[in-house]
Amino acid sequence: MQGYNVLMIYNKHMDRLLMCKRLKNPYKGLSNLVGGKIESGETGLEAAYRELFEETCISKEDVTLHHVMDFKYYLQNCYVEVYVGKLKREVVVSGEENELYWSDLNQDFFDMTLFAGEGNIGHMIEQVKLNQSLWLAD
Repeated sequence: MQGYNVLMIYNKHMDRLLMCKRLKNPYKGLSNLVGGKIESGETGLEAAYRELFEETCISKEDVTLHHVMDFKYYLQNCYVEVYVGKLKREVVVSGEENELYWSDLNQDFFDMTLFAGEGNIGHMIEQVKLNQSLWLAD
């Protein structure tokens, strides 16, 4: 079963979420979270930090990632590990895979005409809101 990760990166003030505009399929033209494949021999957390750095230039020193949930898709024979983190300081993000931007949180993240993931992004954001005091004290 192939593993993937998705990374919810909030700015230091928790009022913006790092998003990307997909340049290729799946979800071409839609906004999505950053992430990627878990390679053979990697732990999920190692893959999350690697993908984060490759796609955004955000390093392990800039953010502490917390593993908050997983999705398992039996029909597609894959699973997705969801990590969330709050930046420790302001950073400049850059990446070539997709167009990166900081979204304010006053969006309808369940709108599938704007956001990838069939509503999963909205679900994950709501879970973070409900539980942020547990892991964002750092």
